[in-house]
Order: sequence, then C-alpha cells, then structure tokens
Amino acid sequence: MEQLKKIGAIKPKASQEIKFSKIGLGFEKLDRDVFDPEKAYDKVAACGVKRARIQSGWMRTEKEKGVYDFAWLDSIVDNFVSRGIEPWICLCYGNPLYNELAKKTFGAVGCAPITSEEEKAAWERYVKTLVARYCDRVRYFEVWNEPDGVWCWKHGVNARELGEFTLATARAVKEVDPSAKTVGGVVCERELWFLNTAFQTGMGKYLDFISFHEYTHDENLVFERVASLSALSKVYNPNIEIIQGESGSQSRSGGHGAVRTGAWTEEIQAKQLARHTMADLLAGVHFTSYFSCMDMIEALNGTVGDTASILDYGYFGVLGADFDENGRSTGEYHPKPSYYVLQNICSFFSEEWELCTQPVLIHGGFSERKFDRTLRGHELTSGCFERKSGRAFVYWYPSNIMHTSYQSAINIEIFNPWGEMHLVDLMDGSIYEIPEKMVEDKGDGVYIIHELPVKDTPLVLMLGNFIVD
Repeated sequence: MEQLKKIGAIKPKASQEIKFSKIGLGFEKLDRDVFDPEKAYDKVAACGVKRARIQSGWMRTEKEKGVYDFAWLDSIVDNFVSRGIEPWICLCYGNPLYNELAKKTFGAVGCAPITSEEEKAAWERYVKTLVARYCDRVRYFEVWNEPDGVWCWKHGVNARELGEFTLATARAVKEVDPSAKTVGGVVCERELWFLNTAFQTGMGKYLDFISFHEYTHDENLVFERVASLSALSKVYNPNIEIIQGESGSQSRSGGHGAVRTGAWTEEIQAKQLARHTMADLLAGVHFTSYFSCMDMIEALNGTVGDTASILDYGYFGVLGADFDENGRSTGEYHPKPSYYVLQNICSFFSEEWELCTQPVLIHGGFSERKFDRTLRGHELTSGCFERKSGRAFVYWYPSNIMHTSYQSAINIEIFNPWGEMHLVDLMDGSIYEIPEKMVEDKGDGVYIIHELPVKDTPLVLMLGNFIVD
C-alpha cells in the first residue's frame, strides 16, 4: 500500500443517518436476560447497522397461562426503532407452563411447542398476540432457531415436525398481518435433505424467506450454500428469497459455541467478519446478520438451577464484556477491531446498490516489488456493486485466515467510463489515490493498473464515486 497516497477515510454513519442497508447485527438471548441492553444500544446504533435480530422469549413473556407481559420486549423494540434500526423477531423458545422438558431446561431453549394440543394452541395464541402488538414496528418474523440442531429441537431433530410447525406458525403470523414477512428454515447444518423434507409438508406456502446460519473460516462456502438453498426453495415457492441470519467467529480461543476450536484472535475475527459479510452481499442474500453484538454465554444447553451449566462463554461479540458469577455480561462494553470493520462496511455500502458484472481482466506477470508472480483472477474472490455515480469492484485473496496474513499484487485491466479511480481498504476505512505511474490509459475508458495491492481482506477499487454522502 506504500505506493499509494492516502487522501481520506470512510466517514462513519450512525444507523439513523442511513435509510437503507442489507447489513444487520444479532441482539439475541435477551429472552434469557444474559446482558444489559441499555449499555449496548448506542454503540450498536453508532456502528451503522440497520437491522437487529432479537428473540421473542415466550417463557419470559407468558409466566401465567394466558397472561402476557411484553414490557421487556417493548423496551428492546422501541429502543431500536428510535435509533433508526429495524428489529426482526425470531419466534422462540418453549414454555414450562405447557412443556415438561422446558421445566428443566434453562430458557426453555429447544423445547418445541408441539407436545400436546393445549401447547400448540397456547403457542398460536402467543404468536398472534405478539404479531398484533408489533406489526406496526416489526416486519420480519422468523420461525424458531436452528431446528436441525439437537440443542434447539431437544427431543430429537425431525424435519417433518419442523415443516408442520413452521407451516402452522407462519400461517398464524399471516392471519394477523398479511403484509408481514415470514422467515423459515433457520438451518445451521450444510444439508439439503432436511429442508427438502420439511418443504414436503407444505411449509413453504406462507413463507417469504428461508434463513440459514453459516459459521466458517472459509467464506467461499457461502456462494454454494446460497445458490443451493435458493434453488431448492424455489421448487416449492418461486417467491422465496434467502437471508443469512447468523454468521460470526470468536475473538479468542477457549470459548464455547460454533468454531470454538480455532486459534481465534481479535484480528482474525475482524478479517472473518469482513470477508464473510462481503461474500453474503456478493451472493445476493436479501440481508445478512452478523452474530453477535456481545460477548455472552451460549446458554443453549443449560439446566434450571445449575449455574455451572450455563457458564459457557462465547466470544463472538463485536463488543467485548466481562462476566459476573452468574454468567451475565458486565462491565463497560467495549468495541473490538471487528466493530470498526463492520462500521466501515455499513457506511460504505449504505443505501441502494445493485450487483453487476464488471468488464475486468486480471493479467499474470512478475512483480519486481514482490519478487514473485502476480495473482490471476481465478485466484481471487471478487465481485462488483453499482450505483449511477460509480461502481465498487471488491476483491481479496481467500487464504486461510487462521494461519497467514497475505499481501501481493495484481495487474488489472478494467473498463471505467468515469475515469476517476481510488482504492478503499474496508478494514481501516482508508481511501487512497492511485498514482499516475501505476496507471496505463489504453483509451476509450479502458485502463491497466500495474501492481495494484492485494490482501487477504477486502479491498475496493472504486470507479467514479460509489460513496453516498
């Protein structure tokens, strides 16, 4: 990057300054009251995300049969709306008033409300009451969480049960608010058979979206996943689109939850967030949500009355925290490097854009600066976004972020009718001028840039002015 001249930086935008974005952040587990949301709202809003995934907490809301106390959820919804963030609600989990397993399970996690006719009817009443209460502020309602994992369908994973349950729940949502957007699937495993079997029940009839969760150090897996889920869903309902509802990584080793065995650091977490978020956008998801806002306990397999069973800390947050003796996130929640990367991406990709195909060729060669060959196009992950005022060609080298930091160069031939070009580093927000000595003008809007930097994190070759003020 030392050949380039830094001329500025991405200006951070708060959520309230952004009208539209496909980028969201997880704000889950308040159904189990595992952190203090009041200390997080302003920091989340300053990050610039436009969506927050929250969980509805049937057990926390209905503690006496037929009596609902939504005060805790009202506060979360209203705090987000007032800050320009749209909450979307995952409808979950069980309730010990109606389910024996839920009496023993911390937060009634994974206790599907399907064990009796009374329980099914109580769930439907609860869903309808919740949708009626929030339909003026919440548009997206998601049915359950990770039902293809035994931690979230505790009596034994069953695709047909999930299909019938989703069909009934989505129908209940639509009966109250036909304009509501319903989200199903919420799958975490890389399998097609489970979702296909669930669809066989008619599950797709009332669904607008299928969501999936993808925890991986290899973001290129996202492209295949989105394409396959979309193709399968459209067999059953051609109008279904795909949402990436959870992705993330830890910021240190020794944690619990997904990808916990990795030698994670805060730097690697920031890289994973950048690469995965850009892969989601390039794959064409309806929107993407990073997990999570906070370091917090996983709280998926806890037992009521056994505090030790819930002290399973996960370090997925873009905000770090300490923990008290009960596992609740405490202290002054502090931003990690991943927070600032997310802020840069939210600001740069704020407002409407379209995916596009960019005329570009990346030529091989030898770098006198690197004493090595330059990369070819097939070795990169890349794609392009378009506005009327310019384009953003995003690229990175998809090395294994767990054990390497990578820098190299490319010789890139590109059509640019705007003429103006800059390089943007999404990791630190820097905007660079490309010196004339690196640029060869081939005429009629085609340029070759020699030895343009490549990293193992996303860089943006900005053509014209892609940035919206």
